[in-house]
Amino acid sequence: MQSKALTVTDYLNEIPEERKDGFNKLRDTILKNIPEGFQEGMGYGMMGYSVPHSIYPSGYHCNPKDPLPFAGLASQKNFIAFYHMGIYANPELLNWFTAEFPKHSKKKLDMGKSCIRFKKPEDIPFELIGELMQKVTVQDWITTYEMAFKKSK
Repeated sequence: MQSKALTVTDYLNEIPEERKDGFNKLRDTILKNIPEGFQEGMGYGMMGYSVPHSIYPSGYHCNPKDPLPFAGLASQKNFIAFYHMGIYANPELLNWFTAEFPKHSKKKLDMGKSCIRFKKPEDIPFELIGELMQKVTVQDWITTYEMAFKKSK
């Protein structure tokens, strides 16, 4: 369910009332813990955290006009979705996260390749998400992205 919001403020205004507190707390957790250099903005119908063109001029290979995406945050119909491309691209980080998750949540991990779904805001392991955000710097992400992209060519 993609939003047509053009700004983060507009997107936040669309969040259903019953999710606002949890969604805003998750956003605050991301902003407090994301390494310097990433920028918050809108992309792909959701809030996103990316490497700006001022740091990575090449942009995203799918559309070089877009900054290099790293993480995303969305309010979907039935859940809050948190996307972290570092988990998708780095098996060690994925293994760490899946091992740590049960220590921070009584719920079963509901996850796709890069998407972690939370049906209830009270189920979000904020401390764990904060730790995850700290684990990948802008330069780490650029290096991982370039290695993966070059392999696929």
